[in-house]
Amino acid sequence: MEIVSKFKNQHSPIVDMKQENSQHPQIKLVFFGILLFSFLFTPLHAQEADPVKGKALFNANCAACHQLDKKMTGPALRYVETRLSEDEGLDREWLYGWIRNSAAVIKSGDTYANKIYNEYNGAAMTAFPQLSDEDLDNILAYTAQDKPAPVVAATSGAAQVNSEGGSGLSKDIILGALAILFALLALGLFLVNKTLRRFAAANGVEVQEAIKRPSLWKAYVKNQFLLLVTAIFFLLSSAYFVYGYFMQIGIDQGYQPIQPIHYSHKIHAGDNGIDCKYCHSSARVSKHSGIPSLNVCMNCHKSIYEVAPSTATEEYSKEFYDAEIQKLYDAVGWDDEAQQYTGKTKPVKWVRIHNLPDFAYFNHSQHVSVAGLECQTCHGPVEEMEIMYQHSPLTMGWCINCHRETNVKVEDNGYYEKIHEALSKKYGVDKLTAAQMGGLECGKCHY
Repeated sequence: MEIVSKFKNQHSPIVDMKQENSQHPQIKLVFFGILLFSFLFTPLHAQEADPVKGKALFNANCAACHQLDKKMTGPALRYVETRLSEDEGLDREWLYGWIRNSAAVIKSGDTYANKIYNEYNGAAMTAFPQLSDEDLDNILAYTAQDKPAPVVAATSGAAQVNSEGGSGLSKDIILGALAILFALLALGLFLVNKTLRRFAAANGVEVQEAIKRPSLWKAYVKNQFLLLVTAIFFLLSSAYFVYGYFMQIGIDQGYQPIQPIHYSHKIHAGDNGIDCKYCHSSARVSKHSGIPSLNVCMNCHKSIYEVAPSTATEEYSKEFYDAEIQKLYDAVGWDDEAQQYTGKTKPVKWVRIHNLPDFAYFNHSQHVSVAGLECQTCHGPVEEMEIMYQHSPLTMGWCINCHRETNVKVEDNGYYEKIHEALSKKYGVDKLTAAQMGGLECGKCHY
């Protein structure tokens, strides 16, 4: 009894808190505020996620297989969290687990994980265990953004109106005004002449006609020396122009054909910095540079189905470039919606631009791999060409001048070690041109 009484007499903290809370109602409000804050904290934190950082993370980790509004190797991801929550009852924690280790979620027997895995033909998603909760929140914030409205290129549209209507109309107006002005001037002169003659006739003034002078043509025909000089002049001029005409046969400098699929070297080699030898890989090891297979194009264009709006110009709109990509898909038989090949292909009849005569031998690998020449040396600034054209004349004289003027890069080039040593002693020079190494021998190019 004594122990029980002592225990009763001791102050219990829980009893004291209850008694204190009953005596002070404001404490209840404090506890309620704490609970309310803890309840709202998570949504507030989610709202603080940064979609700008999320976009950078998305492009670095997800963009190879996913787009926001288009199905690719994986599904479209715009509003992915909302869709999974409403349709499948899955929360953000499920997304955390799926992104960090999708294989483990599939292996656990998760219904939706296996469904999406089978829907995409068993394509395994890359695991991203390195992404923190904050990173994933930022990515989800980026995917939760509304799709921006299409931007109308006002400047290009105005330029198009000016080029089609405004500019042409102003030129027509100017030319028409000048024609009317000259017509009025001629009419004025005619009327002035007629009026002066009328006044002269009324006043009895006789108008004298122009005095006829001896014919220059008759004087020229009678002068045999002038006839001889003129004949020699015309013969020499004719020979010069005929020679120039025949020397231009087979020279297609400036040739710029329209290809069946528009390919912009400016975008690919210039803006995107793609190495020429990525597409024309045979230039390193073969006589010909080769036309790249369309499968090389599809290495990138499986994922790049449209161009960036900033790529469009006044002459070539975004819709034009997107339509050309669709031509590529039709040629290789690629179904962009299903993300698979259909097997229905259409050969592309490319138009050859650079074409040497059959009796002239040229080896790309000798110039690209051995001599170390850049593609621009012969083909010009391809990184600036919207439509590819023949930059150089590719004549015999042009090649010979290059061989005479170009020093061969022999440093750290084992191909030339012994040759360079022997020829340096022969010519007494440190640098050797292609001509000094036999680049002017007829058999080098003609066989």
